[in-house]
Amino acid sequence: MTKKSARQLVSPTRRRLLQALPLLGLPGLLRAQPGAGIALRKLHSFDLQVSDVARSLAFYQQLFAAPVQARQGERVCLRIGTGPHYFSLSPQSEGNTPHISQIGLSVANFDIERVREQLLAFGISRAPVPEPGQPALHKALQSWVEVREPSSGGAATGTPELYFADIEGLVFHLTATDYCGGSGVTGNVCNSIETAETAGLMELVDISHFTNFVSNRERANTFYTTTFNKDYQVYQGPNAPVIGIGDGIQFLMFIGGAQSGPPEAPATIHHACFSVNDFNVAELRARLTSVGLSPLADGEEIGPMKHWVSMRMPDRGGAPGGTPELYFTDPDGIRIQLQDPGYCGGTGYLGDSCPAL
Repeated sequence: MTKKSARQLVSPTRRRLLQALPLLGLPGLLRAQPGAGIALRKLHSFDLQVSDVARSLAFYQQLFAAPVQARQGERVCLRIGTGPHYFSLSPQSEGNTPHISQIGLSVANFDIERVREQLLAFGISRAPVPEPGQPALHKALQSWVEVREPSSGGAATGTPELYFADIEGLVFHLTATDYCGGSGVTGNVCNSIETAETAGLMELVDISHFTNFVSNRERANTFYTTTFNKDYQVYQGPNAPVIGIGDGIQFLMFIGGAQSGPPEAPATIHHACFSVNDFNVAELRARLTSVGLSPLADGEEIGPMKHWVSMRMPDRGGAPGGTPELYFTDPDGIRIQLQDPGYCGGTGYLGDSCPAL
């Protein structure tokens, strides 16, 4: 086989990922430069692609009484706490199963062009909007801007939305801190709040964290600490740091292997975690049971409408007797975690002790 024919066997996507590996493998040279990192402020939103938006809306409002903050065509944005942060429900895209499709991050003094230039410095190239159904890895290491039209709740002239995908195809939505999913040039106008018709079973406070499964956790941790100029908040085991967002509570976590070279499969957002007031494991499980979820039995495969507790022990940074972590699955089997508002991924019964590293 000639050198030319060998090169032809390498797809453009894989070639681009190979070219980016040297940059992504370096230990954060740009972090030392003042202002180099993107000024990340909060975990701001996330989107659930579901099989039946109306069914999921009824389910989540029954649990949380979350008001509809905005509508973007078929997508429904549900307020978390006092807002403007939210989670959204949208129809699953063709060829996909229900899943958490993206993570929203708010950025201080948000300006799309400036942020895209910053992303370039960290190996994320500019690209057109991906085609519908485009595989996740084909979006890898690219940023793009989608213009949300008035028919999808955008401004009269369109609301530009900035996205990027990392090397393993995880998609992030970057916004201003006051973004609510509504109209206006920056999506910060949400004047038609639709109150839930139910009192709800628990009170949402905020987004706590996201846990992501990746093929190379060290590479992911290096990329995100460098790109957003953040540090580890705590460790859940010797090879399991969590990246603090800056408020001492919220974090991103990347778990998985140490595969070298370009990823062969896209990463996944394993679960999202909400913080809720009055965190009492037994009481919350009873409430989940009261609306049709059932306790997960020992050895049972996790499916839709289940709830269970995982005890994080000292070898994973938990309390001596274990730190309880409460999970449930929705009608589509998407995993959601619930924790106390002080939960920072650390030790103590509530996981709220994260001593400075």
